Amino acid sequence: MPRQSHTLGPCSARSAYMTRLSRLPNAVRMGLVLLGVGLGLNLRDIAAAIGTPIPALPIPYGGSLVDNALAALVALLLAALLRPRGTSLLASLGLRGNGWGGPMWVLLATLPCWLGLALLGTSNKALTALDATMLAVLFPLAEEVLFRGLGFVLLVKIVRGPWPWLALPQALLFGMVHWLGFGGFEGGGTALFVGAVIALGGFIFAWLDHLDGDTLWCGLVLHVSMNLAWNAFSLDDAVALGWQATGLRIGTALLAVAVLAWHVRLRRQRDL
Repeated sequence: MPRQSHTLGPCSARSAYMTRLSRLPNAVRMGLVLLGVGLGLNLRDIAAAIGTPIPALPIPYGGSLVDNALAALVALLLAALLRPRGTSLLASLGLRGNGWGGPMWVLLATLPCWLGLALLGTSNKALTALDATMLAVLFPLAEEVLFRGLGFVLLVKIVRGPWPWLALPQALLFGMVHWLGFGGFEGGGTALFVGAVIALGGFIFAWLDHLDGDTLWCGLVLHVSMNLAWNAFSLDDAVALGWQATGLRIGTALLAVAVLAWHVRLRRQRDL
């Protein structure tokens, strides 16, 4: 009788490797997740700094497209390697389906944002379909996969601790990325203000995701709708950074949380 080979094939070897990574201490896996979240949108800058630049695509938004695609790939790779055993890749990033009731209610909750911005600003006639697709759909999708998918949903499945504490690191990193985008220390108070508001938004996006069963769709709908509204209307800088526009953004996000919490409570009551 021939001896059985114990050599692992490519698929078996990959599976065993992933299993070993899933058994790393939670603190190590959490550190790897947050490292990926912090660096995911900056891979081209890092590559350029070490002398191996990654070129932009020769199309409008070519550089940003590559940045966001790399960020999404980082999220997929780390989730594939670090997810708990028995958890699918889609579930580990919050990409499984959980019905469209929650996202639809969140979308409805963004109506005050649209109405308020219409009153505060004027229609942005320069906005093109390409601008709207990139700024309000594709880029928010990549950010949600990286920050909330990798940085929150996967952490919840790895650590299984109180969700507000697990939502905080990615929210701070989310705010820091936008703070740097507004100049960092050189941007002064404006950059700090923008970073703080965006960090709060990142926390609320995660809150929505948690309410809807640790899925990304409710946070994504809020992110997309608010980004689209913000680009559909033109506001003076003073107005955009003033208390009215800021209160409108934060108030809309909190309204979405309240509406989704109500919807989830009704759904649970129906399921009893």
